[in-house]
Amino acid sequence: MTKRDILITGYPSFLARRLLDTILEREKDITIRLLARRDHVDDAARRIEELERPDVDIQLLSGDVVSMDLGLSGAEYLDIVEHVTDIYHIASIWYLGVDKQTIHEVNVDGARNVIDAAMEMKNLRRLNHFSTAFVAGDRTGVIMEDELDEGQTFRNAYESTKFEAEKLMRNAMRHIPISVFRPSIIVGDSRNGEIEKMAGPYYIMNAIVLMPPNMPILMPGKGDKPLNMVPVDYVCNAMHSISMADDTASKTFHIADPNPLSARKVFDIVAHSVGRAAPVGRFPYKIAKMVMKFPYLEKMTRSPRQFMDDFNQLTIYNAINTSKALKGLDTCPPFTSYVDHLVQFIKTSDNPLDIEMPDADELLG
Repeated sequence: MTKRDILITGYPSFLARRLLDTILEREKDITIRLLARRDHVDDAARRIEELERPDVDIQLLSGDVVSMDLGLSGAEYLDIVEHVTDIYHIASIWYLGVDKQTIHEVNVDGARNVIDAAMEMKNLRRLNHFSTAFVAGDRTGVIMEDELDEGQTFRNAYESTKFEAEKLMRNAMRHIPISVFRPSIIVGDSRNGEIEKMAGPYYIMNAIVLMPPNMPILMPGKGDKPLNMVPVDYVCNAMHSISMADDTASKTFHIADPNPLSARKVFDIVAHSVGRAAPVGRFPYKIAKMVMKFPYLEKMTRSPRQFMDDFNQLTIYNAINTSKALKGLDTCPPFTSYVDHLVQFIKTSDNPLDIEMPDADELLG
């Protein structure tokens, strides 16, 4: 096998860092090129130094997926075209507070520019594209991995732009080897609970863990639908294993919990881990959404409102491709096996309630 020369976009975002850690744990004798935006280069360089891996050729590239030739100099671009064998395209924006034009530029135009670069790479073995299970939009029922455009509508710009990016990737599959990865809701590391930005289910987890024990917590809706969550270490392990297999090009992979719990069960388990009473009662989902759209509340509650959509949608992510590709090597741990680590991380975070407004610059690839 040719020595792997890997390009990772979106460094030093949390997922890009965690994927890099996974690769370094599992591989030797490789070259890794990390594409970071110019305003993130200093942070990226510091993090690379902290890795203390002089045995691995790690190169930091200052560029941007939204720019032609990925924002690289002519010599740098010619070098990656000549040598890169594998791409992990992680750069994207998920935070809904960023303006729609910027989200489109990073998620769609960025994907297009990565494809254009990949088309020129002489030794390309695989382009691995990080997508999301939520390209399914408002669809319900069983979602198959080979399905994409099924007439669904989208609840926000993140879903719609990741859908458009996947369409670009599918069209490019006719010309270059591409694997597409669709994780469900990503939560903290199953071993220590680590996560960078607490979003999604953390809105309720934080309330359960940190609110006074005698304060009742209401559920938004019945909570009887599956809440599909995957720890970040499983996501990275699965992506790496699948990307290394020879027969996984031109396929899409749901990285999801094969046995998701209902939302209410999830938060009952969180409450039990904390030693407090489970959430009691509920308030109607439709009324909650309506209140969150009131003037002055709409912008502040945009992300929690998105989570409530996920929370109350009967969607099942079929993962036949993933199961076949992994062959039992990497499995998604059950929520009960790592909930205590998530809870402990929330308890010890410097600012665990600050889950609403991350710095938009941190979310740009």
